Amino acid sequence: VQLVESGGGSVQDGGSLRLSCGASSYSALHSMAWFRQAAGKEREGVASIDTTNGATTYADSVKGRFIISKDAIENTLYLQMNSLKPEDTAMYYCAAEHARLPENWALLPNEYTYWGQGTQVTVS
Repeated sequence: VQLVESGGGSVQDGGSLRLSCGASSYSALHSMAWFRQAAGKEREGVASIDTTNGATTYADSVKGRFIISKDAIENTLYLQMNSLKPEDTAMYYCAAEHARLPENWALLPNEYTYWGQGTQVTVS
């Protein structure tokens, strides 16, 4: 499975961006997520979605500002990011896993097998 992110860029404080993630195959990818890694920091989970039932999980730092969704027709994963802050600046990665991950595992990077190359988001 290959994942390709797009939609990153530079935006002012308070602005919005929408990230997209296309997969070569969504077959049996039951868990998908967005992670981010800022310079000098560890990779952290931002949001996840169970593609079977649509259940979502968010990091506390983005709750109420970010929305993860998957378009069943276009086979694309999205991350709508609103009210962006400078601390949201990072490389954002799309990740996917065949297993349905329980909620308390869904934002752990080690639980995911497939990763994209990342797209940079800069907020100033």
